[in-house]
Amino acid sequence: MVKAHGRGVESESEAIQIFNQSPRMWRPVVHKPDDVAEFNRLMADGPVKAVVIHAVYLINCASNEEEIRTKSLTSLIHALQLGDAINAAGVVIHPGTLKGKPLEEGLELAGEAFRIALSASERCPLLLENTAGAKGTLGRSFTELAELIERGGGNGRLGVCLDSCHLLASGFEVRTRAGLAQALDECLAAVGRERLQCLHVNDSKVPLGSNSDRHAPLTEGAFGAKGLSVFLSEPRFQDLPVCLETPGPSGRIGIDEVRLARTLRDKGMRAAKRGQSTKAARGGRASRRSRG
Repeated sequence: MVKAHGRGVESESEAIQIFNQSPRMWRPVVHKPDDVAEFNRLMADGPVKAVVIHAVYLINCASNEEEIRTKSLTSLIHALQLGDAINAAGVVIHPGTLKGKPLEEGLELAGEAFRIALSASERCPLLLENTAGAKGTLGRSFTELAELIERGGGNGRLGVCLDSCHLLASGFEVRTRAGLAQALDECLAAVGRERLQCLHVNDSKVPLGSNSDRHAPLTEGAFGAKGLSVFLSEPRFQDLPVCLETPGPSGRIGIDEVRLARTLRDKGMRAAKRGQSTKAARGGRASRRSRG
């Protein structure tokens, strides 16, 4: 964790995302108390303001297979308890995969798993990530995310992490201001504004509505610079931790990617301000004509 914080400082990041263990292995990492204390000291005194934990990819909270379910719960509880210890902004999790079972059964199994994991931890939020829409995955729509939150007991610690690539792949046109505003309105109406707590920002190798989760480096996919500028400058996103997940040419997410994201956000904010000024000017001319 201390090394992850160091990489965050080097890349001029204000938020970092870590895994509580190897993302593709069940074996948990035992974090020593001294390491946790050092990490917390660095977070208190340094430029990184938020840490998000990503739960391992192997977890399937919608599974009814005893071994998978036990391992999934153990790993998720481990992540949430680490989140408690380091004051994480949340643990992000892919809600689950049906593996051929009925949707109703999968929703109930996932909700039960969330309730169990939250009861075994104290305060760290559990953030459900929207999926790209592939058949059999949970979290394909905002209403499904809302249903999962309800099945999870409606706990105040349950929230949502929105992934830009997943939104586009699942059919939401979030590259334009109007399309993004509409999608976000739908999301917040379904889950509640207070539950939107984190963003994953990735470009997409696949087009709108492809239902495929394939990240691309920033500006090199279907979003492009213009679409990402719109997404990153959405006012309702401004206070959220933003996690970049796709490495650049160096093979890692570093200072170039972070600076590019900031440049795109600033460009989008300037474009939005120009648009507002133009609209106001047109409104003023119309008002003068009507008085005449």
